[in-house]
Amino acid sequence: MAITETLHEYIDAHTTLIDCRLYRPQLAACYLIADSEELMLIDCGTRHSVPQILEAITAIGAHPEQVRWIIPTHVHLDHASGAGMLMQYCPNATLVAHPRGIPHLVDPSKLQTGATAVYGEAAFARHFGTLEPVPRARTQASADGERLALGRRELLFIHTPGHANHHGCILDTSNGHLFTGDTFGLGYRELAQPSPFLVATTTPVAFDPDTWLGTLKRLLALDSQVVCLTHYGCYPRPEVLAPMLRESIEAHRHIALEEEPREKEGREQRLREAVGQLLVETAVAHTGLSRESVHEMLIGDITLNAQGLAVWLARRARR
Repeated sequence: MAITETLHEYIDAHTTLIDCRLYRPQLAACYLIADSEELMLIDCGTRHSVPQILEAITAIGAHPEQVRWIIPTHVHLDHASGAGMLMQYCPNATLVAHPRGIPHLVDPSKLQTGATAVYGEAAFARHFGTLEPVPRARTQASADGERLALGRRELLFIHTPGHANHHGCILDTSNGHLFTGDTFGLGYRELAQPSPFLVATTTPVAFDPDTWLGTLKRLLALDSQVVCLTHYGCYPRPEVLAPMLRESIEAHRHIALEEEPREKEGREQRLREAVGQLLVETAVAHTGLSRESVHEMLIGDITLNAQGLAVWLARRARR
């Protein structure tokens, strides 16, 4: 499927999807919501995403000074590493996040050190750059169920652990748009033919399948109309899509539990092979695309999902 070069697209009169341009087009998004001359950003990509965000704000006839809220769904780098720089351009904004995430945004040094060890210094600098701290005085730790005003609308912040223990989703109560970060899985546009295709993302370090399934049940009870995924885009009828995600969560759990009694030596490689087989085969069956093209598209997620399952098994062993 051809990829458009458009950096942003309008979901409705109040909501704009912005392509964060991480790794490739249409891999990571953030969302701009406007109401009564106030703006909110949900997720913010990396520091390299800031120009696209500012361009989208200008395109709707607004200014960065109108941004009232910046809300990373969680502090993984593809969702929040640009927050510190973006706050510098939005002087009136308050950053809202899960209480567990706020410390990592105020002092991102541990986050940067850990991620540099994973990606390597050159790759980290290329994709993420330096993580700028967010002033603590401009942060707000959101309670579960907290309501945030934006112009004439109200948005609900919900704690949604399972993918990460510091994850939150945001419901726009005026139109039923649910901004899900990674909690509703990955749904890349290239794989959304002939219908949406969702898979779990078990990125290190807090994959918890039981908790995630409980979170998913809670989200469906909100009766939202559309799920807006960071990876990537908006899809209607979440109740129809949820079984696909549940199946993917269970399949990843099964892979990990099959691996659990084996020797630790070679574990990550075996997990990578099993996760690769799962993701590629299900995507090929859904789309009819070639194994080679699907594997190339998903190779990063295969590696991260395998690493996440290895961390989950190590955590189970410590218990």
